[in-house]
Amino acid sequence: MYNANNSSSNNSNRVNVPEARAALDNMKFEIASELGINLKQGYNGDLPSRQAGYIGGYMVKRMIEQQERQMSGK
Repeated sequence: MYNANNSSSNNSNRVNVPEARAALDNMKFEIASELGINLKQGYNGDLPSRQAGYIGGYMVKRMIEQQERQMSGK
């Protein structure tokens, strides 16, 4: 049965906590810079999938590390 409310079927660009949008954008640009990827404000559809994947992967890795630190009280 198809569930329209299933988060895996929704647009992956949606931010669940709107107040976090700016922080996520800052993280994205910071990580792109660290990886030497030229990311510009606005449209980045010309960015190769591999580079976009690197940025997203490192964002997830950093968010997990931050959450682990928070959970451990450090």
